[in-house]
Amino acid sequence: MSELDGRRRRLVLAVCCVSMALVVLDVSVVNAALPAVRREWGASVAALQWTVDAYTLVLAAFLLPAGAAADRWGRRRVFVLGLLVFGLGSALCALAPGTGALVAARAVQAVGGTMLNPVAMGIVATAFPEPAERARAIGVFGSVSGLSLALGPVLGGALVDGWGWRAVFWVNLPVVAAGVAGALRWVPESRAGRARRFDPVGQLLVVVVLGGTVFALISAGRSGWSAPSAWGPLAVAAAAVPALGRYEARRADPLLEVRLLRGPLVAALVMAFAALGAFAAFLFTVTLYLQGVRGMSALDAGLCLVPVGVLILLLSPRAGRAVGRRGPRGPLLLSGTALALAGVLLPVVVGPRTPVWALVAVFALVGVFQGTVNPPVSNTAVSGMPGSMASLAAALASTARQTGSAVGVAVAGVLLGPGVAAGGTGFTAAAHGVWWLLLAAGVLIAVLGAAGPGARRGTAAAPAPAPAAPVVVDGAGAGAGAGAGAGAGRQAQSGQSPR
Repeated sequence: MSELDGRRRRLVLAVCCVSMALVVLDVSVVNAALPAVRREWGASVAALQWTVDAYTLVLAAFLLPAGAAADRWGRRRVFVLGLLVFGLGSALCALAPGTGALVAARAVQAVGGTMLNPVAMGIVATAFPEPAERARAIGVFGSVSGLSLALGPVLGGALVDGWGWRAVFWVNLPVVAAGVAGALRWVPESRAGRARRFDPVGQLLVVVVLGGTVFALISAGRSGWSAPSAWGPLAVAAAAVPALGRYEARRADPLLEVRLLRGPLVAALVMAFAALGAFAAFLFTVTLYLQGVRGMSALDAGLCLVPVGVLILLLSPRAGRAVGRRGPRGPLLLSGTALALAGVLLPVVVGPRTPVWALVAVFALVGVFQGTVNPPVSNTAVSGMPGSMASLAAALASTARQTGSAVGVAVAGVLLGPGVAAGGTGFTAAAHGVWWLLLAAGVLIAVLGAAGPGARRGTAAAPAPAPAAPVVVDGAGAGAGAGAGAGAGRQAQSGQSPR
């Protein structure tokens, strides 16, 4: 691909930011629509869980092969196809006659989503070959995710209150049309020098592990662990784990690089899983609480969550700069402590008649947590990796985030159980289990952060990935690109490795 002029590069970046906004907004606006879906169809908690998890499960399972497909067949081609499939899924969601159709349409949406943000990052990294410029572009890309997360609850609430829950899906269509037109007009085609081969057996085993685990959790919340629909899929998923490890270890070009799963990368994957699991459980529970127990409109509930998004937007770049100067330990300790403190305070504060200011104050701790966790996790994932593997390590962290999100919603549904139907004190009592989950995740992140490398500026790090192998930023890891990009840009200017 020939080098682009400044105006063309900015237009490419704008088109790619459209995909980030689509995927991140879809996460937060759909949460705002769940209570309305429940009222219209009398949907069960399990149906609401699947409305969220059908999307995140597909994203988690197919992020890696989507990137490989783009490297092989062309990034612009796959990106445009992803936009079209996402638009088709959005239209099917808006037209869904029942929960089953809605869940299936959400899976179609996610198929498109797998071809958007990871592929968009490849496009951005290729369009900005100079390291400092590339880092600034990645920073903009990640900041859009923070802004989208901040606006999502309010936009979703306004759409649901003004035009009904189907509007949160219809609104995607003009954005998709603009993205397709912009991609065809301004985004040049690019491919990797060597594309990874497709691994159908490994892909099938990944789907069995992730799908079986989440299906078992959601079924257990509905029927109990003694039901075959709960323990059966879990047993199959457990059996698939060692089979996946053995099979991938023997492949020359595996979907999952088992040999990378050691040291800092394992810690990063655990933290990414715990962080997004806790955050997804929080959003799912708080949305049902504010609209179901407190009787708020979707817009008012969204306004209560604005501080969370604003703090993510403000803190992510600062956390990235802190990681670039002093390493990941400090931001991880702050993030884990904020989440653990929120887990301690939420059972005390959240009740049927809690003042809104008190709720918002505690919710802000979750914003501090989410705003400071992604840059150091991304940094930890690629630390010590050779340049050729840094992109894959970051993609694994993105997959762990999406998996954590799906499992977090599933576990939250199990813990809430009949509390959703009971409402009032029944719901708030059942929600204590979710808040303890946040406490446990916060302690885990803080402990792993304290035990991990506190690399300071100037210590050896892995070389930056080449433009064709960018760090992956996904919607669930909102702000990760902003932080990582900020740190990378500063280090590139000083002649250091971006990681």
